[in-house]
Amino acid sequence: MRGRNPSSSMSAQIQRSNRSLLLFTLSLLAISILFILVFLSPSNPNPTSFHHPISSLKPETSFVISLEHFLTHKAPKSPPSRDDTVPAAGDVEESSRKLDEALSEAEMGRVVRDPYYPLGSPIRVYVYEMPWKFTFDLLWLFRNSYRETSNLTSNGSPVHRLIEQHSIDYWLWADLIAPESERLLKGVVRVYRQEEADLFYIPFFTTISFFLLEKQQCKSLYREALKWVTDQPAWKRSEGRDHILPVHHPWSFKTVRKSMKKAIWLLPDMDSTGNWYKPGQVYLEKDLILPYVPNVDLCDSKCLSDGQSKRNVLLFFRGRLKRNAGGKIRAKLVGELSGADDVIIEEGTAGEGGKAAAQNGMRKSTFCLNPAGDTPSSARLFDAIVSGCIPVIVSDELELPFEGILDYRKIALFVSSSDALKAGWLLTYLRSVSAADIRRLQQNLAKFSRHFLYSSPALPMGPEDLAWKMIAGKLVNIKLHTRRSQRVVKESRSVCSCECRPSNLTNSPPPSL
Repeated sequence: MRGRNPSSSMSAQIQRSNRSLLLFTLSLLAISILFILVFLSPSNPNPTSFHHPISSLKPETSFVISLEHFLTHKAPKSPPSRDDTVPAAGDVEESSRKLDEALSEAEMGRVVRDPYYPLGSPIRVYVYEMPWKFTFDLLWLFRNSYRETSNLTSNGSPVHRLIEQHSIDYWLWADLIAPESERLLKGVVRVYRQEEADLFYIPFFTTISFFLLEKQQCKSLYREALKWVTDQPAWKRSEGRDHILPVHHPWSFKTVRKSMKKAIWLLPDMDSTGNWYKPGQVYLEKDLILPYVPNVDLCDSKCLSDGQSKRNVLLFFRGRLKRNAGGKIRAKLVGELSGADDVIIEEGTAGEGGKAAAQNGMRKSTFCLNPAGDTPSSARLFDAIVSGCIPVIVSDELELPFEGILDYRKIALFVSSSDALKAGWLLTYLRSVSAADIRRLQQNLAKFSRHFLYSSPALPMGPEDLAWKMIAGKLVNIKLHTRRSQRVVKESRSVCSCECRPSNLTNSPPPSL
């Protein structure tokens, strides 16, 4: 028998290998063509099927539109068979003790397993399932009545517009309760077992109830909400230190909030003058400042570019000219600035016509005046930011949102009240700001705008995201004081708990930035 030719055998192997490679290449090509035809063809309604399911959707920033969609498409049709209400016959103290043991055990487990805990872990939030009279009923009340624009406050402001300005409770809650597949924020997750939670969120719409319920009905609901929350074992365990309470309008929950002063309050400002909050109720170490929801539409990059040549007004202000408390400075500034060239000072409110007038004025102006109102802050600051109009802040007591993350000196000018009221000082200062500095501030405004736009879905680096980043910085201190309160003998020593601080003073920059 003859031996096989080695060269012929090798040649056959090469041919078989080449055929296999060719078949593999043709198969890969066929799969690629199929992918293009199925997923990227014009007939395919969703060519981004392999991306995050909501990444291609435009975020909704209108409270009214987002709420309408939420209530008609996502909200449950009826209350759950049971919620988190504590049974009347329940042993709350024993439940609180058991919860404390479970939380301690779970937390130690996380400390052992995660070398980066708590700094590198998402915040775990338990959202209370409250009776609907505190939640969905109030949202439906707003939805069914917001077209009644005749409903005004005592100073003429449309009530529903004010609710929109302070709707931070809706935006945070809607993101927290959304299915995880629809969420984009990674720094916070909802948990469904209290023993897994870092924090507890109270989804009570305090601003809607204040403005849309009759006075006595509102007070009664506030008392019910107070009892409901403070009966919770988790509240009794920490005395509320790890509970988040949205009270963004300074009038909301006012009659009972002193009983919840250890909770984390979500506020528009601190108002250290004492006109709205009692001494010791609010402070930066415990609470969180959140921005108002802007009244005007975002002036995006195209809008800013197209409108640059139209900014022929030096300084613009539209709002109520006579206010109380620290806002009395407005009338004084009007007297100082009235009649000056390229300056517009107008009386106005936040109604639909007022929104259009404010938006038009801000988009035509280089600087926007932001004096104190009844409180140190106002929505006007955030209207100016999203309009590309450089804020000129004259409010010595103002505290700003997310200042542990954002540097407002990059986008605004801060002027002390005393300097602003000197004859001719403010306009001389503004006219001395160089074109290069103006351009730099405007460019930064374009970058910063996204930090003040609430949306559905909530976006990374949006206000909802920054709120949780700021709260994350408080978390270890919250746990410290919770633990410490459980073992320290009450009244064992006299400790002054109030913050005795002098009033703030704004340092005005020199005329040349």
